[in-house]
Amino acid sequence: MRIRLLGPLEVYDGSRWTDVGVPKLRSLIATLLVRPRQVVPIEQLVHELWGEAPPKTATTQVHGYVLRLRRLLGDSDGRLLVTAAPGYRLLLGEDPDAPDTDAQRFELLAAEGHGQHRSGRPDLAAELLGEALALWRGPAFADVPESAAIAAEATRFTEQRLTALDARIDADLECGRHTMLIGELQHLVEEHPLREQAWHRLMLALSRGGRQAEALQAFQRVRTILVDELGVEPGTALRELHQQVLAGEVETAPREAGPPAVVVPQVSQLPADVPDFTGRRAPLDALGELLADRSPETPPPVAVISGGPGIGKSTLALHAARRASPDFPDGQLYLDLAGTSPDPRDPAVLLAEVLHALGVTGAAVPDGLHARAAHYRSLLTDRRMLLVLDDAGHADQARWLQPPNGNCAVIITSRAVLTDLPGARHVELDVLDDAEAHDLFTRIVGAGRTEGEPEHAAAILRACGHLPLAIRIAAGKLLGRPAWSLRVLRERLEDESRRLSELRLGDLGVRASFDLSMRLLPDDAITALRLFGILGPQTVPGWVVGPLLDRAGTDDVLDTLVDANLARLTTTDATGQPRYRLHDLLRAYAAEGAETIPHAERRAAVARLLATWLDLATRAADAMPPSLFRPPPGSAARLRARDAIERRVVADPVRWFGTERAALLGAVRLAADWELAELAWELATVAVTYDDHLSRYEDWQRGHQVALGAVRRAGNRHGEAVLLRGLAQVQIYRDDFAEATANLRRSVELFRQVGDKLGEGLATAGLGTIHRVVEEHEPALEHARRALELVSAAGDRHTEAQLMSAIGTIHLAGGDHVAARTWFDDALDLCRTLGDEHREAVVLREMSTLHEPAEALECLRRARDIFTGLADDRCVAYTLVKSGQIHATQGERDRAVPDLELAAEIFHRNGSRLDEARCWELLGTFEAENGNPAGAQQHLDRARSLWRSVSATDQLSG
Repeated sequence: MRIRLLGPLEVYDGSRWTDVGVPKLRSLIATLLVRPRQVVPIEQLVHELWGEAPPKTATTQVHGYVLRLRRLLGDSDGRLLVTAAPGYRLLLGEDPDAPDTDAQRFELLAAEGHGQHRSGRPDLAAELLGEALALWRGPAFADVPESAAIAAEATRFTEQRLTALDARIDADLECGRHTMLIGELQHLVEEHPLREQAWHRLMLALSRGGRQAEALQAFQRVRTILVDELGVEPGTALRELHQQVLAGEVETAPREAGPPAVVVPQVSQLPADVPDFTGRRAPLDALGELLADRSPETPPPVAVISGGPGIGKSTLALHAARRASPDFPDGQLYLDLAGTSPDPRDPAVLLAEVLHALGVTGAAVPDGLHARAAHYRSLLTDRRMLLVLDDAGHADQARWLQPPNGNCAVIITSRAVLTDLPGARHVELDVLDDAEAHDLFTRIVGAGRTEGEPEHAAAILRACGHLPLAIRIAAGKLLGRPAWSLRVLRERLEDESRRLSELRLGDLGVRASFDLSMRLLPDDAITALRLFGILGPQTVPGWVVGPLLDRAGTDDVLDTLVDANLARLTTTDATGQPRYRLHDLLRAYAAEGAETIPHAERRAAVARLLATWLDLATRAADAMPPSLFRPPPGSAARLRARDAIERRVVADPVRWFGTERAALLGAVRLAADWELAELAWELATVAVTYDDHLSRYEDWQRGHQVALGAVRRAGNRHGEAVLLRGLAQVQIYRDDFAEATANLRRSVELFRQVGDKLGEGLATAGLGTIHRVVEEHEPALEHARRALELVSAAGDRHTEAQLMSAIGTIHLAGGDHVAARTWFDDALDLCRTLGDEHREAVVLREMSTLHEPAEALECLRRARDIFTGLADDRCVAYTLVKSGQIHATQGERDRAVPDLELAAEIFHRNGSRLDEARCWELLGTFEAENGNPAGAQQHLDRARSLWRSVSATDQLSG
């Protein structure tokens, strides 16, 4: 078979069945399947895919979908999906002995089963019809967008299925299998309560099984349903059977196939519990509550323990099952479903194994999946048994093994998230926490060795990523090597490239465990996981998969990795983006696997991702208040992300930068590692607007230092000049003027070499800032004027206004108020002409010193309002210092103290020690002048401590 349609659409690609991910492609396949071997015109295909309003490119898109379908079918030469004017023909069912779809095979088996039934061979009929029904995985065309043609064909198949089901049940009844049918028929009447034939068969099976009272109860139930729902009494056949049951005149049934009774032995198949089981208190309690909450009148409780490879799913399942086993006196069944193996176990084979365990042997084991499942359910109906189904690959493996009612319970382990298993309670496992990991390690290697080298034990656990399997292997190695110190193993595990090889002991291996999960993934998910592995340890938003794979619409790939518990969905961040991360060992495994991808392809994938990061960060920075320290863009390429992502970025750029801090630093490091120097320095410097705004000096410095190494290795002088200037500004904020001066001088020289006048001007202005801060007015003025000349020549009017204000500030500090006023007025006029609010507020704040108190406070109020509106805390603080000083001079304590204290708080929060010290000094002086020596001493001591911390105690007078 090439195509499955009795359930969600699946296509066989020559090695495995694969889902059809795109709705339009599913519609195309279904439309061709509805008319097999007939030419379907392109116009009809367009109508089926888009309805009454197709796009202009619909015909072209149909051709594209046809090509994709041919690739799915392995039909590159078009022999199966044939181009035939005026459309396409799908050649299916040409060989009656080798049907191409599950629907064709269903029809063949059902027809043969009906024939055997008519010929008086109910045993063969039941087997053939059961095999036909087992092909159904859900409603026909379950995931195909509905249209009139598809709905009609789905209805036809559904009617055929119900007819086959009725015939198979009749055949089983004729064979005397009434007892094993009861559970199935009870489920059937719940599913189709208005089908009188199903109730008739249930009453017949109950009566023949000696359960006349239940048969009479079934009649009363169906009568109530029919009267309440339809206002009619049961039909003649049901009423007659009711009378026969009352009179004890139900026709004698043939002897039930197989032994007259099955004696179920006591079954206890659970493997031994691990003696060093550790932690997992919350999931154990949840499992205990679930297994205890059951009754015969309810469906069986089903717990699905999911998690990544090596996380301890089977260990938890067995420990929970052992604890609960007294509540299941009829036994415990254990089945390894081998879902992650190359050959997962077939449900029919598993059912035969269970039936053997329950005492059904030889010819008594029914043929066919459906008959075995029914017999299995009938045996468990009145028994209290616990089932552990280990390593389920998908829900279908486990679904056939579900017990009939709440007398029994089921624990399933799976690396996949079996969300399509109705009614299941999901327990998702993560790695062990610090205490649990330490406890497990200590239980194996012994407290003496752990307590003797606690720091090495902690390092080993970190290298294992707190993954239970890895901890057991590492501890097992130490147990087998008593002469090893823990330090020996730590040093062997510290090399990430060797870590997976070290974490192997006998048949146990972390790499082998990961290999099993990879075997189940489609190719694009494997590629995505491997590329994910080279991104680093930080969480990343889901959109990164698109640039890595160089295609849009990768949500399905991420879902596959998450459902397989390989990529972990850690949270939805403050901007509404889901964020993902790989476990550290899985990341090492993925990065190792990425080596199989050609180097050029990996580098191109990284470059696409970083270009997208850079574009988003640029948009975020553009949406924030301007920063003097953000350089003009370089020559690195930029790639657009999806519109929805861009909207999140510009809607709240500060929040976006805050969310992506670690990821952006990781992007800088990634660019440096892959020798993408231009991307490295641009990614580092585009964040300066945010880092300066929120005083994130550590991030600012780290990003610049990483990028600096990359540009120097690449001989990128322009990038080096930009980064040195940025580093110098951090050093100015931290009062490290010697290092800042050296970096700025080197930056000026490099900018001059590459002919960047604006960059040279900005670096020169930085040198002027240093001279101004240490009150060296002449050299400060000289550098500021030189910077203005360079910036003006470069044509940057906004920076020109900033430097004009800076020159005014220097003149003011030197006592030349006339010159200062001229420069401030010119700067203010230019800012207003440019509409540059931020720089306008800076000029208003700086020129306030020229005015009388009332006018000065009005200037400061206007400046503070602008800074507050732009959420620029530091500039608000500088403005508060000036207003606090004016209020202090006026003797206005109730206004001076709050302004200066709030400014000190802001500077403290931003780590600006000199500015904070200046606030406490002003407060101390004010308190001393106003007769509060104790308060003055407290403030001055605080200022002195801060000055001392920056080796500037000589600047504090008194």
